[in-house]
Amino acid sequence: MSNRPGTKIVKDIKVDLDKCTGCRACEVACSGIHARPKYSSFNPSRSRIRVTVDVINDIYVPVRAGEYSPAECTGRHSLKIDGKQYSECCFCPTACPSRDLFKEPDSGLPLKCDMCQGEEMPLCVEVCQAGALIYEEREVADTGEEVQEHGEVEFGLASLISKHGLQTIADTFIRMSKKS
Repeated sequence: MSNRPGTKIVKDIKVDLDKCTGCRACEVACSGIHARPKYSSFNPSRSRIRVTVDVINDIYVPVRAGEYSPAECTGRHSLKIDGKQYSECCFCPTACPSRDLFKEPDSGLPLKCDMCQGEEMPLCVEVCQAGALIYEEREVADTGEEVQEHGEVEFGLASLISKHGLQTIADTFIRMSKKS
């Protein structure tokens, strides 16, 4: 896809809910590609995509991890789908203090979908045999606002600083570097 002057490429994963079978292959693949070293473990609790399931009504909704919020949301709405009530949290991509979804299980650091940075296509899309996950790139007008994309390390540090304060993190780094 070309990137004409004044435009930028936006990458996204669309979900076709009618096709999702709830197989959770996307969760397993995501956890594998983000393991260190790559594919050394497969633990869906480390996945940046989760499938919300309503087994009774056979409804499956893949949700990708989004931004981190240091505060809980104030609105707890419920949604009614095919006569069943769902908490808005079931479909929320935000890592927040009110739930453990999209948090690294060992450290508690928030997880965020990085679209499998460095790969040609996100792995969750590649392994989705049902075709429920659709990768798309589209050109949009560039507003001139730079959105700084953080890698995993920067994202984790920002979260730790938000939680513990910059001075505590700096002191910890100094103490750890003296041990090395």
